[in-house]
Parts: sequence; structure tokens; C-alpha cells
Amino acid sequence: MFSGIVEKMGRVVEIRAEKQNKHFRVEADFVGELKIDQSVSHNGVCLTVVELTEKDYVVTAMHETLAKSNLGLLKEGDWVNLERSMRPDALLDGHIVQGHVDQTAVCTAVEEAGGSWYYTFEYLAQGGGMTTVEKGSVAVNGVSLTVVNSREGGFQVAIIPYTWENTNFKHIEAGTVVNLEFDIIGKYIARLMENYK
Repeated sequence: MFSGIVEKMGRVVEIRAEKQNKHFRVEADFVGELKIDQSVSHNGVCLTVVELTEKDYVVTAMHETLAKSNLGLLKEGDWVNLERSMRPDALLDGHIVQGHVDQTAVCTAVEEAGGSWYYTFEYLAQGGGMTTVEKGSVAVNGVSLTVVNSREGGFQVAIIPYTWENTNFKHIEAGTVVNLEFDIIGKYIARLMENYK
């Protein structure tokens, strides 16, 4: 379980394919605090640490994860948003994020807004209760954000300078594919509503 408050950005230093899996070696400032079997969110995808050195660690993504997220598009040198699991005694600063990406979206526009930015995203898949609501929560690449301009097939988020500087939003531009995790409560309500149709 995560909060969507990105701790650090990590750099992908090696990608190794093994059958349908990919192993990602990631450099991160907090690698000395990690342990084998620990869960870490990578662009919103919960992955398990399987190998550690003094300066980096390795996680493995299987075919399902690569197909449903933007991890399959990563290249060596890319930056990923990182968050370690939420502790039960910690403040919930963002919203409840499971680390289970629902689908991807493409950025269609980035607009400067007096020192902040509006990012517009369009869903790459439709239906299945995957939707946003105005002023609701969504995780984009693992970042807990408030939805603005929610509409069928897409939405916008507003990014303040701190978020832009401390996440990989500064590398997102029109055409960039991002991971989406919709609000867990909204997903359950959508499923319940489907059962009553």
C-alpha cells in the first residue's frame, strides 16, 4: 500500500530481458535502507526488490505488468518515480494507492499556468469503471493528484513547481505514456453500479 507521495526519483541503469520478464536495475538515494523482498512503487507499479548492491537494486516485471503499464517502454537512463510502502503509523498525505496500475494514458498537452502546469491525459482504453471525477483522486506514474476537468475519455491535473521538480513530470510531454491507478473507492462503486444495471 502506498500514498502516492513520491519519495525520490531513481534512474534505470540496466534493463535485462529474460523470457517474457524484464529485470530493471535502478539507482536510488535510499538503496542503503532497502532489503530483499521489500515492495517499492516504480511509476506507480508495486515491484519486489530481488537483488541489492551498495548503489542500486533490481526488480522484476512480468509480461502482464509490462503490457499493462509504461514499464515496458522504459529505456536505460530513464527516470522513475519511487515510493516505499506506507507504514501503518505514517500520515496519509496523498490517497490510498495500491500500486496496481489500471491502465495507461497518453499526455496530449502540457500548458504553462503562471508558474505551474496543466497536463492533459487521454485514456488508452475505455470502460470497465475506469473513470475520474472532478476533484477526485488519481495516481499518475504513482503521484497522488487531484483531477481537474474530468470528462469522458480523459482529464487534466495541475502540477505545482515542487511536484514538477521532484517527480518525472518534468520529463512528461505530449506523446508520453503514463500509468494510471484510479481511486480504489471509485472502482468499487463503479463495480457495484454495474451489478445493479
